[in-house]
Amino acid sequence: MPKETEQRQAPPSADDSSAARFEQDLQDLASKAKNDTFINRSLHLLSVYARVGFLLALLGVYSNVSQLNLSPVYGSIPASIYHGKLLMTGCFVGWATNVALCQFLPIKASQAIPIVALYAPAVQCFLFRYSGLLGAQWGPVITEGLTLFPLAVLTAAAAADELENARLSMLPRAIADAAPGVGSWGLLKLVEQHSGKHLQANMGRMIVYTRLGLELMLGALHAVVARSRYLVYAVPPLLHTILVNPHVSSPAATGALVSSMMSDGWLLLDRRESVTGYLSVVQNMNEGFRAMRCDHSLLGGHWTHVDGGKVLEPIYGVFAMLEAVRMAESETPVADKDAHALVVGLGVGTTPSAFVTHGINTTVVEIDPVVYEFASKYFDVKENNRPVLEDAVSYTAALAKTAPETFDYIVHDVFTGGAEPVQLFTLEFFEGLRALLKRDGVVAINYAGDLVLPTPRVIYRTIKQVFPTCRTFRESARDDEEIKATGVDFTNLVFFCKRTKAPLTFRKPTASDYLQSAAREEFLQLRHEVSEDDLLSSNDTSILRSNGTSVVVKWHEQSALGHWAIMRSALPAKLWEEW
Repeated sequence: MPKETEQRQAPPSADDSSAARFEQDLQDLASKAKNDTFINRSLHLLSVYARVGFLLALLGVYSNVSQLNLSPVYGSIPASIYHGKLLMTGCFVGWATNVALCQFLPIKASQAIPIVALYAPAVQCFLFRYSGLLGAQWGPVITEGLTLFPLAVLTAAAAADELENARLSMLPRAIADAAPGVGSWGLLKLVEQHSGKHLQANMGRMIVYTRLGLELMLGALHAVVARSRYLVYAVPPLLHTILVNPHVSSPAATGALVSSMMSDGWLLLDRRESVTGYLSVVQNMNEGFRAMRCDHSLLGGHWTHVDGGKVLEPIYGVFAMLEAVRMAESETPVADKDAHALVVGLGVGTTPSAFVTHGINTTVVEIDPVVYEFASKYFDVKENNRPVLEDAVSYTAALAKTAPETFDYIVHDVFTGGAEPVQLFTLEFFEGLRALLKRDGVVAINYAGDLVLPTPRVIYRTIKQVFPTCRTFRESARDDEEIKATGVDFTNLVFFCKRTKAPLTFRKPTASDYLQSAAREEFLQLRHEVSEDDLLSSNDTSILRSNGTSVVVKWHEQSALGHWAIMRSALPAKLWEEW
């Protein structure tokens, strides 16, 4: 072979190869430098921040949706006890361990998020069946520990990954290191706060504003962000949610739930999601009663097998007790046909229906239009005025300025979820009621709570600041042995109060007061009076003001847990779990 041919076919030397690589690297750097303009860098940063902001916003919305899904089974207060801690811990774990997490997971954290989000409804549905075993305190923790917590971990890890190479170089190093974490948490909490208000005001307006509708929408939005072949693993839980989950607001799911309940002797008459919570009307076919629920609380009900009365027979005596407000004696008695009453809180309409039947001009204030719709449709609410479907705080404050001393009787009957809505028990709200009450009028305030806790005494002291003369009655007699065994004395109290210092006495009820109702014949007697000394025995002198509600909010958790147990004895666990 010729010498020159051998030279042409010889492999390149190491020096030639290194030189070629060096030249290629220079070309790559030059190309990168050419493309690395200020505009391109800015567009890249905006793209990264937009993706991160979208992920954090979805988590902020899901934080509210998670609690909404727990509230029908556990109540809104038990669902919130550890919620914030779980969310914060999950975000911290994901942010701090994002590198290790990326090495541990077979896929990117952002691609795992939609799988977890779409699995969440199926996991919740499965765990709800064991709510009685898990209890109101730990049930929400375990459920969110398997749904919200991993979603928070993955979202924080994905955000940290995206922001790792998108630091703002013009800032000092310490600020540049801290800003992404602080800013991410601030954005998350901001979205959580504003979306919570938006969802509360719009729940039930359309299918997307339902608990399962929101979860499915969030899962779909996550899937749009992370397009991946791994999404095929989310198909089974998605099919379960659409086809099997009884909580979906669809005709198919509702029909299946109706069939399941009928096999146990229960009839589901209606259900809806609304501004105050998940509402449904159920009827026990064996025992013969109908009731309306709101989340994990009962708003009232009546017996269906009792006929012939002028009004429906209530299943709870406290609503009959409230009607005793018209039996309070006064210097100038008012005939029913000349009297005016204001009822704050409709429920199933037991008290206002009785007032209307007696001929009293009655105005009802109810914040939830679905409560009014269900009460009218299934509980035969009687009315002689259109209800005021507004927030009672703002309505009574405005009315007190334009129409003071309008009402002979005011009934304050608002309660749900094991704790009083604090803004309706403040000094300022009671002052508004006092302004609306005629000088010789009487107010009846229904308070449901654990009398072992300090809250009832705070509420009573607040009432006494406005109404100097009061008498208090329990729905049932005090059971010292039960209280000693459980440490709980959960009952309904009715405070009857006057705006003057004149003594408060009641005439004896007559047959016309009973409206042919056995419950009224029993509970209008007001048998179980609580002495004022028992309610004011504490050395505490605090009262509840609109800007100082923490004085009672701190006791809400214990009261709500006790109320949860009582509700589980009122209706079977399956009814609460399957909504």
